[in-house]
Amino acid sequence: MKKVLVTGAGGFIGSHLVERLIRDGYEVKAFVRYNSKNSWGWLDHSELRDEIEVITGDIRDFDSVFNAMAGVDTVFHLAALIGIPYSYVSPLAYIKTNIEGTYNILQAARMRALENVLITSTSETYGTAQYVPIDENHPLVGQSPYSATKIAADQLAISFYRSFSLPVKIVRPFNTYGPRQSARAIIPNIAVQILSGKKQIRLGNLTPTRDLTFVEDTVSGFLAIARCDKLFGEVTNIGMGTDISIGDLAHLISRILGVETEIIQEKERIRPENSEVMRLLCDNSKIKQYTDWRPSYTLEEGLRKTIDWLSENLHFYKPDLYNV
Repeated sequence: MKKVLVTGAGGFIGSHLVERLIRDGYEVKAFVRYNSKNSWGWLDHSELRDEIEVITGDIRDFDSVFNAMAGVDTVFHLAALIGIPYSYVSPLAYIKTNIEGTYNILQAARMRALENVLITSTSETYGTAQYVPIDENHPLVGQSPYSATKIAADQLAISFYRSFSLPVKIVRPFNTYGPRQSARAIIPNIAVQILSGKKQIRLGNLTPTRDLTFVEDTVSGFLAIARCDKLFGEVTNIGMGTDISIGDLAHLISRILGVETEIIQEKERIRPENSEVMRLLCDNSKIKQYTDWRPSYTLEEGLRKTIDWLSENLHFYKPDLYNV
């Protein structure tokens, strides 16, 4: 890699990835969604913002994607609609962004003859675990419109590898958490409620388990996969290989903060019964086999860093609202 393009660069994982690439010495183009305020998302607050070439556009617009890809050899495609609850409200928005947006990346990369095309997937594509740990051969089950569009995007990317020899790699992170994550995600959702002084924490289903990876470890996984010549045309998981239930996670965060809390389950926060993914547990043996990637943070270490950041940036969040 010499010069890279990161889509979704102003978002949670994207902004961390951009900063890591800059620190590792790469030239970076950061593609952020055009808006009239000229906001660059989290990159507005980055200490490296003056070293980043920011390009505004829309992943759904082929022209802006094609133009942004000029002069780069690698693209990290992270731009997506990711909130599962909102995918019940507007499935079409997810089709246009996640499927058509990925097509735009693939076709532009093909026309630009890029050398390395990384497409970001999600563990939600597996649906509820049919066996654990979940390896890359696990069946794909679309239990929400969001996961269905990500399955489609992944398969489209693999088809470009097989049909046109496009150098595609599918990066499939399990649940990433850390500083800058939106309040719709479970960890900031819990922590922000407690940090704002609430003794009753309002949550949805407490039973599902998730394999939680600190964002710096996820970013390291992206880079390890990008640098590996043996993973073209392949799907590669990034995860810890351990899981925790939502209920136990809430108690752990409460303990770290030294607060006793009561959990209240709210119906509006619970997914439709057949749409809930009950268990996700990563088999990370593939990434360990082909790269030198190893996680650097335990769950408690990552949670403490996340909570410290949230406590200093509580003004970005609205703890009284359920964030769809």
